[in-house]
Amino acid sequence: MTDACALLLVLGVPLAAGGCLALAGHRRRAPEFNIACSFLTLCAALLLAAQTARHGPTLLLGQLFFIDPLNVFLVCLTAFVGWTTALFSRPYMRIELDRGRMTLARMRLYHSMYQLFLFAMLLALLTNNLGILWVAMEAATLATVLLVSVYRSPASLEAAWKYFILCGVGIAQALFGTILLYLAAGKQLAGADALLWTSLDAVKSHLDPTIVALAFVFLLVGYGTKVGLVPLHSWLPDAHAEGPTPISAVLSGLLLNVALYAVLRCKVLADGALGNGLPGRLLIGFGLLSVVVATLSLFRQKDIKRLFSYSSIEHMGLITFAFGLGGPAATFAGLLHMTVHSLVKSAIFFTVGHAAQKAGSQAIAHIRGLLRISPTVGWGMVLGTLAILGLPPFGVFASEFLILTTTMNTLPWATPLLLCTLAVAFAAIFLPVQAMVFGDTTLKPLEHRPALLPVFIHLGLGLVLGLYIPPQLAAWYTQAAAMVAGN
Repeated sequence: MTDACALLLVLGVPLAAGGCLALAGHRRRAPEFNIACSFLTLCAALLLAAQTARHGPTLLLGQLFFIDPLNVFLVCLTAFVGWTTALFSRPYMRIELDRGRMTLARMRLYHSMYQLFLFAMLLALLTNNLGILWVAMEAATLATVLLVSVYRSPASLEAAWKYFILCGVGIAQALFGTILLYLAAGKQLAGADALLWTSLDAVKSHLDPTIVALAFVFLLVGYGTKVGLVPLHSWLPDAHAEGPTPISAVLSGLLLNVALYAVLRCKVLADGALGNGLPGRLLIGFGLLSVVVATLSLFRQKDIKRLFSYSSIEHMGLITFAFGLGGPAATFAGLLHMTVHSLVKSAIFFTVGHAAQKAGSQAIAHIRGLLRISPTVGWGMVLGTLAILGLPPFGVFASEFLILTTTMNTLPWATPLLLCTLAVAFAAIFLPVQAMVFGDTTLKPLEHRPALLPVFIHLGLGLVLGLYIPPQLAAWYTQAAAMVAGN
């Protein structure tokens, strides 16, 4: 199979599945169809990755798509978490249907928008055209709005509108930044070539630095809104808390990564055009601010999903900070942290979803004694929490250790700040989780057996990446880090 066929499968399967589920997403076997289509997308993504590893970076379909080590590993990660989340959502959404929170019409909307959401994220990762990248990010926003509001409760509708308005403003800033980037390339490139990332990358040192600097600020603010960087983050906790838990998992595990990927592509161009380190300093500033504000906000949370949504803001800030440091080592650490955060945080939301269903509430005070009523959910939450808090030997510890050691060498004053925030985050998250897991319980068994296999698959992979990084994955990280760092 050619690279183009694999690419068309990666994009075509979720697009076609979304259309089919728009017609039949309410039927009894729709969850199984959703799982099967997500698995086919994963197989196609793995095939595309294998061919990219064999042939190297590739331009496809008239330079409209570009595959390289940076985006192909994110494509695989997106397809994998998309599949495991579909597995988790099968019993979860059936329980919601049985309890009256969902109707058959909303189930059809949920399944169709889920596949279209995956399609939009994969398109954003694979396209070589910055205009199509913007369109894909906007499509992902619209799909997510419908998914967050699917319960049609006042709180979910408010969260969806807040998400739509704030991210709509952000995406408008990104559009203006894209137009400025096109303007900066006007003297070097003509027509549609001025929006192709590979063409811009080839002439980045000749782009107008003043316009590129302004463009990067707008692009960072625009796409940074979807990353959840402070002070553009206020939509994220509401969207996580009020939407279905499978959507919380893919928001934290996937969409934030895709938005940050867009920022990285723009950073490469800005670094080449400016040569003064401004893009890196901006990422360091936004990253540190996000880490500090999110960490301090953890203590105020009484809703378990909001608690872990602020944890996502903290970790995305740490990843952004790592990319801002620059250099292959820091960028390698950022890519590793992006991977393990996606795996572990989505696993945590899987356990949180089942725990909230058992308690009939997302309030931390109402969830007690998980180990007594469901040991697998309890242990999954404990292990996931320890993993995301950076305890060895999980992968988060390895990536945070790399980030901290690199910070000691390049930005020593920031090291104590990061250490303090990590310690505070540990206390703010572990104490309420400990109370939820241990002790007496009044929780009740669920109507359908929960899907816990994805939890331990994710945590197992997070553990493996803390002990051993497969050579092929390490090669992807190394090549991607060299490209982002400008080496």
